Amino acid sequence: MQIAPFGVELWLNEFEDSARLNLAETSISALSLREFFELTGLGDSALDELLDARLSYGAIPGSERIRTAISGLYENVTPDLVTLAHGTIGANHLAHLVLTDAGDHVISFSPSYDQHAAIAESIGAEVTVLPLLPENGYLPNLQELREAVRPSTKLICLTSPNNPTGTLMDAAMMAEVVGIARSVDAYILCDEVYRGVEAPGVEPVPSVADLYEKGIATSGLSKAFSLPGLRVGWAVIPKNLKAQFADQRDYSIISVGVLDDLLGALAIEHHEVLLERSRSILNRNRAVVEQWLENEPRASWVKPDAGSAALLKIEAPVDDRTFAIGLLEQTGVLLTPGSAFGVPEHYRLGYTCSEETLREGLAEISGYLDQLG
Repeated sequence: MQIAPFGVELWLNEFEDSARLNLAETSISALSLREFFELTGLGDSALDELLDARLSYGAIPGSERIRTAISGLYENVTPDLVTLAHGTIGANHLAHLVLTDAGDHVISFSPSYDQHAAIAESIGAEVTVLPLLPENGYLPNLQELREAVRPSTKLICLTSPNNPTGTLMDAAMMAEVVGIARSVDAYILCDEVYRGVEAPGVEPVPSVADLYEKGIATSGLSKAFSLPGLRVGWAVIPKNLKAQFADQRDYSIISVGVLDDLLGALAIEHHEVLLERSRSILNRNRAVVEQWLENEPRASWVKPDAGSAALLKIEAPVDDRTFAIGLLEQTGVLLTPGSAFGVPEHYRLGYTCSEETLREGLAEISGYLDQLG
Protein backbone atom coordinates (compact mmCIF):
# COMPACT_ATOMS: atom_id res chain seq x y z
CA MET A 1 0.00 0.00 0.00
CA GLN A 2 1.39 3.38 -1.02
CA ILE A 3 0.55 6.44 1.05
CA ALA A 4 1.41 10.10 0.61
CA PRO A 5 4.16 11.47 2.89
CA PHE A 6 2.74 13.10 6.04
CA GLY A 7 3.86 16.68 5.40
CA VAL A 8 3.48 18.20 8.85
CA GLU A 9 5.01 15.22 10.64
CA LEU A 10 7.96 15.14 8.24
CA TRP A 11 8.62 18.80 9.00
CA LEU A 12 8.40 18.37 12.78
CA ASN A 13 10.50 15.19 12.75
CA GLU A 14 13.25 17.00 10.86
CA PHE A 15 13.35 20.31 12.70
CA GLU A 16 11.54 20.23 16.06
CA ASP A 17 14.43 18.96 18.17
CA SER A 18 16.70 21.80 17.03
CA ALA A 19 14.28 24.61 17.92
CA ARG A 20 15.17 27.07 20.65
CA LEU A 21 11.71 28.70 20.62
CA ASN A 22 9.10 26.18 19.49
CA LEU A 23 6.05 27.99 18.10
CA ALA A 24 5.02 24.94 16.07
CA GLU A 25 3.92 22.80 19.02
CA THR A 26 0.14 22.42 19.44
CA SER A 27 0.07 20.25 22.58
CA ILE A 28 -0.70 22.69 25.35
CA SER A 29 2.35 23.03 27.61
CA ALA A 30 2.78 19.35 28.41
CA LEU A 31 2.56 18.46 32.09
CA SER A 32 5.16 16.51 34.01
CA LEU A 33 3.86 13.61 36.06
CA ARG A 34 4.57 15.62 39.22
CA GLU A 35 2.65 18.64 37.88
CA PHE A 36 -0.22 16.38 36.88
CA PHE A 37 -0.47 14.92 40.39
CA GLU A 38 -0.22 18.36 42.03
CA LEU A 39 -2.75 20.01 39.72
CA THR A 40 -5.35 17.27 40.11
CA GLY A 41 -4.77 16.84 43.84
CA LEU A 42 -4.00 13.16 43.40
CA GLY A 43 -2.26 11.83 46.46
CA ASP A 44 -0.48 8.75 47.65
CA SER A 45 -3.41 6.48 46.84
CA ALA A 46 -3.10 7.24 43.11
CA LEU A 47 0.66 6.74 43.26
CA ASP A 48 0.10 3.42 45.00
CA GLU A 49 -2.25 2.42 42.18
CA LEU A 50 0.51 3.03 39.68
CA LEU A 51 3.16 1.23 41.71
CA ASP A 52 0.89 -1.77 42.24
CA ALA A 53 -0.30 -1.99 38.62
CA ARG A 54 0.76 -5.26 37.05
CA LEU A 55 2.35 -4.57 33.65
CA SER A 56 0.17 -6.88 31.61
CA TYR A 57 -1.66 -5.90 28.44
CA GLY A 58 -4.63 -4.88 30.56
CA ALA A 59 -8.18 -4.82 29.25
CA ILE A 60 -7.88 -5.05 25.47
CA PRO A 61 -10.64 -2.55 24.53
CA GLY A 62 -9.68 -0.33 27.48
CA SER A 63 -10.62 -0.69 31.13
CA GLU A 64 -14.20 -0.17 32.19
CA ARG A 65 -12.94 2.72 34.31
CA ILE A 66 -11.43 4.74 31.47
CA ARG A 67 -14.26 3.99 29.03
CA THR A 68 -16.77 5.11 31.65
CA ALA A 69 -14.81 8.31 32.24
CA ILE A 70 -14.63 9.01 28.49
CA SER A 71 -18.34 8.38 28.00
CA GLY A 72 -18.99 11.04 30.64
CA LEU A 73 -17.51 13.66 28.30
CA TYR A 74 -20.52 13.17 25.99
CA GLU A 75 -24.27 13.49 26.39
CA ASN A 76 -25.57 10.22 24.95
CA VAL A 77 -22.61 7.84 24.94
CA THR A 78 -22.30 4.61 26.91
CA PRO A 79 -18.96 3.00 27.79
CA ASP A 80 -19.46 0.10 25.36
CA LEU A 81 -19.37 2.59 22.44
CA VAL A 82 -15.86 3.78 23.36
CA THR A 83 -12.84 2.03 21.87
CA LEU A 84 -9.29 2.99 22.82
CA ALA A 85 -6.39 3.60 20.47
CA HIS A 86 -2.83 4.91 20.47
CA GLY A 87 -3.66 8.60 20.44
CA THR A 88 -6.23 10.38 18.31
CA ILE A 89 -4.06 9.60 15.31
CA GLY A 90 -4.55 5.90 16.03
CA ALA A 91 -8.29 6.33 16.48
CA ASN A 92 -8.53 8.14 13.14
CA HIS A 93 -6.54 5.39 11.47
CA LEU A 94 -8.83 2.71 12.88
CA ALA A 95 -11.88 4.61 11.68
CA HIS A 96 -10.57 4.90 8.13
CA LEU A 97 -9.68 1.21 8.02
CA VAL A 98 -13.15 0.26 9.21
CA LEU A 99 -15.16 2.67 7.08
CA THR A 100 -13.28 2.99 3.80
CA ASP A 101 -13.05 0.52 0.94
CA ALA A 102 -11.60 0.83 -2.54
CA GLY A 103 -14.10 2.63 -4.76
CA ASP A 104 -15.88 4.43 -1.93
CA HIS A 105 -16.36 8.17 -2.16
CA VAL A 106 -14.87 10.17 0.73
CA ILE A 107 -15.06 13.91 1.30
CA SER A 108 -12.37 15.78 3.21
CA PHE A 109 -11.37 19.43 3.59
CA SER A 110 -8.17 21.42 3.21
CA PRO A 111 -6.40 22.71 5.18
CA SER A 112 -6.89 19.94 7.67
CA TYR A 113 -4.98 17.07 9.23
CA ASP A 114 -3.36 15.01 6.45
CA GLN A 115 -4.75 11.68 7.67
CA HIS A 116 -8.26 12.44 6.55
CA ALA A 117 -7.46 12.38 2.85
CA ALA A 118 -4.23 10.37 2.63
CA ILE A 119 -5.41 7.16 4.29
CA ALA A 120 -8.59 6.98 2.23
CA GLU A 121 -6.62 7.60 -0.97
CA SER A 122 -4.13 4.87 -0.05
CA ILE A 123 -6.99 2.40 0.36
CA GLY A 124 -8.26 3.22 -3.11
CA ALA A 125 -11.18 5.48 -2.29
CA GLU A 126 -12.08 8.42 -4.48
CA VAL A 127 -11.43 11.47 -2.32
CA THR A 128 -12.98 14.88 -2.93
CA VAL A 129 -11.10 17.61 -1.06
CA LEU A 130 -13.08 20.80 -0.52
CA PRO A 131 -11.21 24.04 0.21
CA LEU A 132 -11.52 25.98 3.44
CA LEU A 133 -10.91 29.61 2.52
CA PRO A 134 -9.92 32.56 4.71
CA GLU A 135 -12.70 34.71 3.24
CA ASN A 136 -15.15 32.16 4.69
CA GLY A 137 -13.34 32.08 8.02
CA TYR A 138 -11.86 28.70 7.07
CA LEU A 139 -15.31 27.15 7.51
CA PRO A 140 -16.91 24.70 5.07
CA ASN A 141 -18.96 26.08 2.21
CA LEU A 142 -22.17 24.13 2.78
CA GLN A 143 -23.40 24.57 -0.77
CA GLU A 144 -20.17 23.05 -2.08
CA LEU A 145 -20.62 20.16 0.33
CA ARG A 146 -24.21 19.60 -0.84
CA GLU A 147 -23.03 19.50 -4.43
CA ALA A 148 -20.11 17.18 -3.62
CA VAL A 149 -22.05 14.39 -1.90
CA ARG A 150 -23.41 11.56 -4.02
CA PRO A 151 -25.11 8.18 -3.39
CA SER A 152 -21.68 6.51 -3.18
CA THR A 153 -20.39 8.93 -0.51
CA LYS A 154 -19.36 6.72 2.40
CA LEU A 155 -17.64 9.18 4.69
CA ILE A 156 -17.30 12.91 5.39
CA CYS A 157 -14.16 13.80 7.37
CA LEU A 158 -13.92 16.86 9.61
CA THR A 159 -11.56 18.31 12.18
CA SER A 160 -13.44 20.56 14.57
CA PRO A 161 -11.89 22.63 16.02
CA ASN A 162 -9.84 22.69 12.87
CA ASN A 163 -6.14 21.93 12.69
CA PRO A 164 -4.34 24.11 11.57
CA THR A 165 -6.75 27.08 11.53
CA GLY A 166 -8.40 26.91 14.97
CA THR A 167 -11.84 27.63 13.51
CA LEU A 168 -14.90 25.94 14.98
CA MET A 169 -18.17 25.10 13.27
CA ASP A 170 -21.05 26.28 15.42
CA ALA A 171 -24.00 24.07 16.34
CA ALA A 172 -26.14 25.33 13.46
CA MET A 173 -23.44 24.53 10.90
CA MET A 174 -22.82 21.12 12.41
CA ALA A 175 -26.54 20.40 12.17
CA GLU A 176 -26.42 21.33 8.48
CA VAL A 177 -23.47 19.02 7.88
CA VAL A 178 -25.29 16.20 9.65
CA GLY A 179 -28.33 16.78 7.46
CA ILE A 180 -26.18 16.64 4.31
CA ALA A 181 -24.54 13.39 5.45
CA ARG A 182 -27.89 11.88 6.37
CA SER A 183 -29.28 12.71 2.91
CA VAL A 184 -26.87 10.17 1.36
CA ASP A 185 -26.56 7.86 4.40
CA ALA A 186 -22.88 8.76 4.88
CA TYR A 187 -20.86 8.47 8.05
CA ILE A 188 -19.18 11.53 9.58
CA LEU A 189 -15.74 11.15 11.13
CA CYS A 190 -14.98 14.19 13.28
CA ASP A 191 -11.54 14.60 14.84
CA GLU A 192 -12.33 16.51 18.05
CA VAL A 193 -8.94 16.39 19.77
CA TYR A 194 -8.98 20.18 20.35
CA ARG A 195 -12.52 20.19 21.75
CA GLY A 196 -12.93 21.75 25.21
CA VAL A 197 -10.58 24.73 24.84
CA GLU A 198 -12.81 27.30 23.18
CA ALA A 199 -11.93 31.00 23.27
CA PRO A 200 -13.92 33.30 25.60
CA GLY A 201 -17.37 34.00 24.19
CA VAL A 202 -17.30 30.99 21.85
CA GLU A 203 -20.09 28.53 22.57
CA PRO A 204 -18.98 24.91 22.87
CA VAL A 205 -20.46 22.64 20.21
CA PRO A 206 -21.92 19.19 20.90
CA SER A 207 -19.86 16.26 19.69
CA VAL A 208 -20.83 14.63 16.42
CA ALA A 209 -21.33 11.46 18.47
CA ASP A 210 -24.24 13.19 20.21
CA LEU A 211 -25.65 14.73 17.04
CA TYR A 212 -25.73 11.92 14.50
CA GLU A 213 -26.48 8.21 14.57
CA LYS A 214 -23.67 7.64 12.05
CA GLY A 215 -21.20 10.02 13.69
CA ILE A 216 -17.78 8.84 14.86
CA ALA A 217 -15.96 11.18 17.24
CA THR A 218 -12.24 10.77 17.85
CA SER A 219 -10.18 12.47 20.51
CA GLY A 220 -7.37 11.92 22.98
CA LEU A 221 -5.18 13.33 25.71
CA SER A 222 -2.42 14.89 23.62
CA LYS A 223 -3.76 18.42 22.99
CA ALA A 224 -6.39 19.95 25.28
CA PHE A 225 -5.42 17.65 28.18
CA SER A 226 -1.68 18.52 27.92
CA LEU A 227 -0.65 14.86 28.17
CA PRO A 228 0.81 13.88 24.77
CA GLY A 229 3.18 11.43 26.44
CA LEU A 230 0.19 9.28 27.37
CA ARG A 231 -0.65 7.64 24.07
CA VAL A 232 -4.34 7.43 24.85
CA GLY A 233 -6.90 8.22 22.19
CA TRP A 234 -10.39 6.97 21.55
CA ALA A 235 -13.19 6.65 19.06
CA VAL A 236 -16.84 6.93 19.99
CA ILE A 237 -18.62 4.73 17.49
CA PRO A 238 -22.10 3.60 16.42
CA LYS A 239 -23.12 0.25 17.87
CA ASN A 240 -23.17 -1.48 14.48
CA LEU A 241 -19.42 -0.85 14.04
CA LYS A 242 -18.24 -2.30 17.36
CA ALA A 243 -17.13 -5.67 15.98
CA GLN A 244 -15.33 -4.12 12.99
CA PHE A 245 -13.42 -1.68 15.19
CA ALA A 246 -12.46 -4.53 17.51
CA ASP A 247 -11.16 -6.61 14.58
CA GLN A 248 -9.01 -3.76 13.25
CA ARG A 249 -7.74 -2.91 16.74
CA ASP A 250 -6.68 -6.53 17.31
CA TYR A 251 -4.49 -6.41 14.23
CA SER A 252 -2.85 -3.06 14.93
CA ILE A 253 -3.03 -2.01 18.59
CA ILE A 254 -4.12 -4.79 20.97
CA SER A 255 -4.27 -2.43 23.99
CA VAL A 256 -2.91 0.94 25.12
CA GLY A 257 -1.14 -0.62 28.11
CA VAL A 258 -1.95 -0.66 31.79
CA LEU A 259 -0.10 2.50 32.84
CA ASP A 260 -1.48 4.69 30.05
CA ASP A 261 -4.95 3.32 30.71
CA LEU A 262 -4.74 4.09 34.44
CA LEU A 263 -3.18 7.55 34.06
CA GLY A 264 -5.65 8.32 31.28
CA ALA A 265 -8.57 7.40 33.52
CA LEU A 266 -7.23 9.63 36.28
CA ALA A 267 -6.83 12.51 33.80
CA ILE A 268 -10.33 12.24 32.39
CA GLU A 269 -11.83 11.92 35.87
CA HIS A 270 -10.19 15.31 36.56
CA HIS A 271 -10.82 16.79 33.12
CA GLU A 272 -12.31 20.05 34.38
CA VAL A 273 -9.14 21.23 36.14
CA LEU A 274 -6.92 20.13 33.23
CA LEU A 275 -9.05 21.90 30.63
CA GLU A 276 -9.28 25.04 32.76
CA ARG A 277 -5.48 25.19 32.90
CA SER A 278 -5.30 24.79 29.12
CA ARG A 279 -7.90 27.49 28.48
CA SER A 280 -6.02 29.86 30.78
CA ILE A 281 -2.74 29.34 28.88
CA LEU A 282 -4.40 29.73 25.48
CA ASN A 283 -6.43 32.80 26.42
CA ARG A 284 -3.31 34.53 27.72
CA ASN A 285 -1.24 33.61 24.67
CA ARG A 286 -3.98 34.42 22.16
CA ALA A 287 -4.00 37.97 23.56
CA VAL A 288 -0.19 38.15 23.18
CA VAL A 289 -0.46 37.18 19.50
CA GLU A 290 -3.23 39.72 18.91
CA GLN A 291 -1.08 42.44 20.47
CA TRP A 292 1.84 41.48 18.22
CA LEU A 293 -0.37 41.47 15.12
CA GLU A 294 -1.59 44.98 15.90
CA ASN A 295 2.02 46.16 15.58
CA GLU A 296 3.20 43.84 12.80
CA PRO A 297 1.60 44.86 9.46
CA ARG A 298 3.32 42.05 7.56
CA ALA A 299 1.39 39.34 9.46
CA SER A 300 -2.32 38.57 9.85
CA TRP A 301 -4.66 35.76 10.80
CA VAL A 302 -8.25 34.62 10.91
CA LYS A 303 -8.68 34.74 14.67
CA PRO A 304 -9.07 31.20 16.00
CA ASP A 305 -12.23 30.17 17.83
CA ALA A 306 -10.79 27.22 19.72
CA GLY A 307 -7.87 24.84 19.96
CA SER A 308 -4.22 25.77 20.16
CA ALA A 309 -3.26 26.49 16.55
CA ALA A 310 -3.82 29.24 14.02
CA LEU A 311 -2.70 30.03 10.50
CA LEU A 312 -0.55 33.11 10.18
CA LYS A 313 -0.22 34.82 6.82
CA ILE A 314 3.21 36.44 6.62
CA GLU A 315 4.30 38.68 3.76
CA ALA A 316 7.88 37.64 3.06
CA PRO A 317 10.08 37.87 -0.05
CA VAL A 318 10.70 34.09 -0.06
CA ASP A 319 8.46 31.01 -0.09
CA ASP A 320 7.13 29.69 3.21
CA ARG A 321 9.49 26.71 3.55
CA THR A 322 12.56 28.84 2.80
CA PHE A 323 11.34 31.44 5.29
CA ALA A 324 10.69 28.86 8.01
CA ILE A 325 14.10 27.21 7.59
CA GLY A 326 15.88 30.56 7.56
CA LEU A 327 13.94 31.71 10.62
CA LEU A 328 14.94 28.56 12.49
CA GLU A 329 18.60 28.77 11.47
CA GLN A 330 18.93 32.48 12.23
CA THR A 331 16.81 32.78 15.38
CA GLY A 332 15.94 29.29 16.66
CA VAL A 333 12.20 29.97 16.17
CA LEU A 334 10.19 27.08 14.73
CA LEU A 335 6.96 27.58 12.77
CA THR A 336 5.32 25.00 10.52
CA PRO A 337 5.18 26.18 6.89
CA GLY A 338 1.67 26.21 5.50
CA SER A 339 2.78 24.24 2.46
CA ALA A 340 2.86 21.20 4.79
CA PHE A 341 -0.93 21.63 4.93
CA GLY A 342 -1.36 22.68 1.31
CA VAL A 343 -1.53 26.40 2.22
CA PRO A 344 1.63 28.08 0.93
CA GLU A 345 2.72 31.49 2.22
CA HIS A 346 1.08 30.74 5.55
CA TYR A 347 2.45 29.24 8.78
CA ARG A 348 0.86 27.18 11.51
CA LEU A 349 1.45 28.87 14.84
CA GLY A 350 1.06 26.88 18.01
CA TYR A 351 0.54 29.31 20.88
CA THR A 352 0.89 26.75 23.64
CA CYS A 353 4.23 27.67 25.21
CA SER A 354 5.19 29.99 28.03
CA GLU A 355 4.34 33.66 27.57
CA GLU A 356 8.05 34.51 27.65
CA THR A 357 8.82 32.06 24.85
CA LEU A 358 5.91 33.30 22.75
CA ARG A 359 6.79 36.99 23.12
CA GLU A 360 10.45 36.35 22.29
CA GLY A 361 9.54 34.15 19.33
CA LEU A 362 7.15 36.69 17.82
CA ALA A 363 9.72 39.45 18.25
CA GLU A 364 12.28 37.27 16.47
CA ILE A 365 9.86 36.80 13.55
CA SER A 366 9.56 40.56 13.19
CA GLY A 367 13.32 40.95 13.41
CA TYR A 368 13.86 38.31 10.73
CA LEU A 369 11.37 40.04 8.45
CA ASP A 370 13.31 43.26 8.93
CA GLN A 371 16.50 41.42 8.03
CA LEU A 372 14.96 40.06 4.82
CA GLY A 373 13.85 43.57 3.84
